[in-house]
Amino acid sequence: MTQRLARNTLNRSNRIIAPMPTTPPLPQPLQRRTPAPLRVLHSWWFMLQFGAVVLVLLLSPSTHTRAHRVATAQRMVASTWQVLPWFTALSSLLSLVLIRIVVVTALSYGLSQYALQMVVRVLVLELIPLSAALFVALRAGLAFNAGAMPDATHARVHQVSELDPTQLRRALVPRVLADGFSVLALAMLSSVITLVLTYLVVYGLSPWGLAGFTRTVGHVFDLTVSLGFMLKVLLFSLAVAVVPMAASLDAHWRGSGDTIQPGAVRLFVVLLLIEAALLVANYV
Repeated sequence: MTQRLARNTLNRSNRIIAPMPTTPPLPQPLQRRTPAPLRVLHSWWFMLQFGAVVLVLLLSPSTHTRAHRVATAQRMVASTWQVLPWFTALSSLLSLVLIRIVVVTALSYGLSQYALQMVVRVLVLELIPLSAALFVALRAGLAFNAGAMPDATHARVHQVSELDPTQLRRALVPRVLADGFSVLALAMLSSVITLVLTYLVVYGLSPWGLAGFTRTVGHVFDLTVSLGFMLKVLLFSLAVAVVPMAASLDAHWRGSGDTIQPGAVRLFVVLLLIEAALLVANYV
């Protein structure tokens, strides 16, 4: 009897202190097993695929239904109209300061005949489109993270072609259109206001400088520069609408927690390439 009790106690203690079965280790994420250069190439290829698919959907007549137009209009109001007054005020204030600095500096060096051309070329042609693109990207594009993903983007996929075009058209195309339109609207309106402020700073309220002002501005905005300016704004709007969203979706679908930095770096590179290419085309 004593031996039986001792044997039962020993068995019970062995069951208590027996080691728990270990679960097999989880496989490492795909991005940790893939070399860094291949991940970068895959991300850029994914961005090109996403941009091509979005462009095809934008040009497709079946996309522009009544429901799609309503969703796009709501996005445009949220991304453009709500920020238009204070962005215009801030841009006008900064433009006024820069115009005054350029004009006073040119007068002090006896180069007043070049002040107007310098303001138009530097501020209107270069700084305003870039500032509008960065503002829209900071406000809308780079905020597109995993916590704000539409329902159509929650699935784990490896290619853009694996998504349902109907879901992609409904969830992402209105956002792309709204962000692109926001860059266009802010850049164009700020350019017009900057030209008006330039005239007021240089000539004041007198109407007698209008002929010389329009002649100088028309000399700057010849056919080549005008086409380059329009192309730059269009490419900036397309980059802001596509690049951060593609980077965020790619990082989300691959299970990466870093969605802001890849989109920011890639967008900066794309904007820099567009700016450099158009500068070379205009001035070289």
